[in-house]
Amino acid sequence: MDHCAEHKDLSVTETVSETASDEYSNDTLDHPDTLELSRINTYRLQQRATVGSTRGPLPREKWLPMGAGKEYPPSLPDPETFVVEFDGADDPLHPYNWTLLRRICLVCILCFGTFVGSFTSAVFSAAIGPISEEFHIAREIASLGVTLFVLGFAAGPTIWAPASELIGRRWPLSIGIFGCGIFTVACATANDVQTIMLTRFFAGLFAASPISIVPAVFADLFPTAQRGIVMSIFCMAVFIGPFAAPFVGGFIVMSDLGWRWTMYISAIMVFLGFLLVLVGLDETYAPVILVRKAAVLRRQTHNWGIHAKQDEVEVEFMELVRNNFTRPLTMLVTEPILLLVSLYISFIYGLIYALLGAYPVVFQGVYGMTMGVAGLAFIGIIIGELLGGVYILTLQGSYIRKLDANDGQPVPEWRLTPAVVGAVAFAIGMFWFGWTGYTASIHWLAPVASGVLTGFGIFCIFLQCFNYIVDCYPTLAASTIAANTILRSAVGCAFPLFSHQMMENLGVQWAGTMLGCLAVLMIPIPVGFKVYGPWLRQKSRLAGASVLTPEKQGVV
Repeated sequence: MDHCAEHKDLSVTETVSETASDEYSNDTLDHPDTLELSRINTYRLQQRATVGSTRGPLPREKWLPMGAGKEYPPSLPDPETFVVEFDGADDPLHPYNWTLLRRICLVCILCFGTFVGSFTSAVFSAAIGPISEEFHIAREIASLGVTLFVLGFAAGPTIWAPASELIGRRWPLSIGIFGCGIFTVACATANDVQTIMLTRFFAGLFAASPISIVPAVFADLFPTAQRGIVMSIFCMAVFIGPFAAPFVGGFIVMSDLGWRWTMYISAIMVFLGFLLVLVGLDETYAPVILVRKAAVLRRQTHNWGIHAKQDEVEVEFMELVRNNFTRPLTMLVTEPILLLVSLYISFIYGLIYALLGAYPVVFQGVYGMTMGVAGLAFIGIIIGELLGGVYILTLQGSYIRKLDANDGQPVPEWRLTPAVVGAVAFAIGMFWFGWTGYTASIHWLAPVASGVLTGFGIFCIFLQCFNYIVDCYPTLAASTIAANTILRSAVGCAFPLFSHQMMENLGVQWAGTMLGCLAVLMIPIPVGFKVYGPWLRQKSRLAGASVLTPEKQGVV
């Protein structure tokens, strides 16, 4: 019964969104006010799908008395006339209309906050050996410090995403980054393994705040045509962090500072990110901006009926659970597009953390490098990710032209061409790494160079596949992102536990071959959705059925 009710609610949400989309495509080009109304309606729809719905007044018999013998006052003539909105499409309060320099500064601040979170997740890998020696535990147990941090990444978005839709972006971001710093310091001062593991989990839980909220902030700040650029920069921050951490952590561990300073230095970086967010970030979530505007107008006019739509929202716990946990899991089971693409993303994400254990086996074990020098081998992957970002940015002009030619209606399959290229590059990179890194007779530059293709593939696959599923479920973006994050982190957290042992037991050659074969088996996923995606979306009740009109077929 609840299952049916849930799908009924999803269908209603989808219908409302389609109506809003039709109004946007027909009217907004000629009427700026209609454009602004469409923005407001979209914000309301996304907020409703994340934190619950607006409830009406309770039945008369449950009303509380006014007190002091007073009668109930008359109802407001028309509550909608007291609802504040933006003053047209050019309202300076709307984040779209902030100066470009101001928005670029916010992008830099937020990307730094994201970078330090992902950096902190992986810098622990350099401390696994010293921790296992100091506390006399197996390497697998010490590796749980990375696994539990990634598990925190999985749990965090179920808290931070709805919080950001309810009270705005600034405070959840600030609290999340600050909490990550506190628990990282606690990890550095821990005197037993249990404390290390607990603090790592909670550090990951809080570090999930920027990873889950920053894309929403970019949606607040930039229209669709510009958002691809900043999302590429965001993904660079997410992926460069884990690969920059090993060589930084390696040199720290090799010095007189010891493994605890990998945590202290990470905490210093995190607290710097916290200060930048606290001081430099203004609220960007439009409904909360309107709440503040309404508060100012109430004080100025002494009319206490003035309010924003966000003021009418009442949080319902079960609605929060359904929208942010039950619904994402249901979508994973019932939506093949979301399930298969999320599995592919999860495999790629897991490989990021698997390589943290695989590279030391090759560059320390085979080539005899020190820990810090061996960590420099990750520079090949970082270069590949930067090249992937540049490649996708060069395609933005083509994407915008397609968007304009299709009356502003995005087709999700446009995202998948770079993902196909990245899938092939990633598979080649895995084979290359396995068949050049198994013997010292082959120069160490060969396996380092393989990282360029691996990093290029990781970036292109992750970013474009992630954008694809969000485009497929535009009215359920929050649930889509939550579903992907839960599955991705649940799968990814397991890879650090076996990657080191897999490379040692199977051998670098055959372990790399196995990973390359898995990568080849997954190439048909982006290819298949590029070909059959429109048909699958038309069969789905939840996916948006964006299709090209016959006269637009030549645009793709």
